Order: sequence, then structure tokens, then C-alpha cells
Amino acid sequence: MDITGAMTTASGRVPDRLELQAVLGMPMVGRGDDIARLLVDCLEARGVSLQNDDVVVVAQKIISKAEGRLVDLQTVEPSGQARNLAAKTDKDPRLVELILRESTSIVRHRRGVVVVRHRQGFVMANAGIDQSNVPDDHALLLPEDIDRSAAALKARLEEIGNARVGVIVSDSLGRAWRRGTIGHALGVAGLESLIDLRGSPDLYGREMVASEVAIADELAAAAAIVMGETSEAKPAVLVRGLRIASGTDSGKTLLRDEAEDMFS
Repeated sequence: MDITGAMTTASGRVPDRLELQAVLGMPMVGRGDDIARLLVDCLEARGVSLQNDDVVVVAQKIISKAEGRLVDLQTVEPSGQARNLAAKTDKDPRLVELILRESTSIVRHRRGVVVVRHRQGFVMANAGIDQSNVPDDHALLLPEDIDRSAAALKARLEEIGNARVGVIVSDSLGRAWRRGTIGHALGVAGLESLIDLRGSPDLYGREMVASEVAIADELAAAAAIVMGETSEAKPAVLVRGLRIASGTDSGKTLLRDEAEDMFS
């Protein structure tokens, strides 16, 4: 998949062409697996080697699986608060218990969904807990520290692949006022997640006063098109053509302060 564009960044890194290719042949990931080794092996099997400035976008799910974040719901004892909220939302009380443990506050709830502020700062449905593509009666939590997971994967990829790369750990999230999910960057390492264009001139020389570009989210959304959303078994995408620079390399940079949040 090729994407062309003319976005101007404060640092002048303006790609006219980006190449996105799925990392094909990835096996099912389990606890303790070396994801970097699996990625490099799958790429090399198709004659592709990592290059400087490559960005690897990886689905959060395989990171969580490798880190052992799969929970057997039979081991979860729901609290009274979880049972009460489960009755209001028509959800499994054990799943609601996990949602409460993973969050700092409940933002909204209705039948079928609980929107919370995750303890890592993300506002998301069901604390990002997923039950798709996992064994029955199990649930998969987000990594303990998703930026740390991204940084660890970056370091391991650079060790094996002998190239300077960026890493985005992504997930598909809904958005306020919009239908459908779209890829978002949760964890980021080795590249700017947010490019501040404030102070830059537009085509007419007017100074930009509010423009910030969520470049990590844009890359995650583009990669999601290639990954797919269900049974495609393509949990990683290689992005080539961007000149990356380490700066605000954290997914947390993309989060609004609670005082600025008009929707939750």
C-alpha cells in the first residue's frame, strides 16, 4: 500500500511516498515469545531487512500475549461494585471486575459498554480488555506499561536487525462523535508521536496557533488498513519512507490533560 501526501513537519521531514507492508507469516504468539525475533525472521523469509528509519507498527494484542496478560475468567472473583455495574450493562461480572481493576474512573456506561479512564491515561471502552482471538472464558489486558513495551521491542529489533527503527504499539479504538474504530498509537518508541506546528507559517504566511499533528496515530491508522481487524493474522506492519527522529516518543504525549477533555 502506498500513500502520498504533502504534510509539512516542523523538522522538514516531508514524505512524498510511504510504503506499508504487512509482516506475513507471523505465528500465534504466546507468553514469553520473542516478538522481535519473530518479526525479523518473517521479514527475512521474504527478502526484507530492516533499514534505518523504518517504523514497525505492532498490534497491542500480540504484545499482551507475549507479556502474559491473558486472564482466565474462572480465577476472577467479582466485587459487589462489579456485579452492580454488570447488571446495568449486561456484561459478565468477572469481565467488569477486570475493567474496574484496570481503570481509575468510570466515564460513561450503558448496556453493552463501559467507558473508563485506564490507569495509563487512555479513555477507552472496557479498559481495552479484549476477548477476540483468545480462548473461551479468557480476557486479554493491555500491557502493564505500553510505552515500556514499545521501547523494549525497539531495542530488541535494533539489536537483531542492526538498524535504527521506531515502534508503535497500536489498537483500534472508537472516537467521540464518530462511528467505527480506527487505529491509534498507544505505545511509541523511537519517533515523534506528536509534531507541534504552532509558530510555523501557512501558505499565506499566517502563523499557525493551534496545529499539532498526531503523526503516530496517523501511522497507526494507515497500518490498520493493512492489518485488518478480525481473522487476517497480520499483527504487524512495516512502514518505510519516513525520516524519524526521537523526540516526544511516548503514546502518553497524545493524551489530553483531563482539564482539557470536553468529552469525558
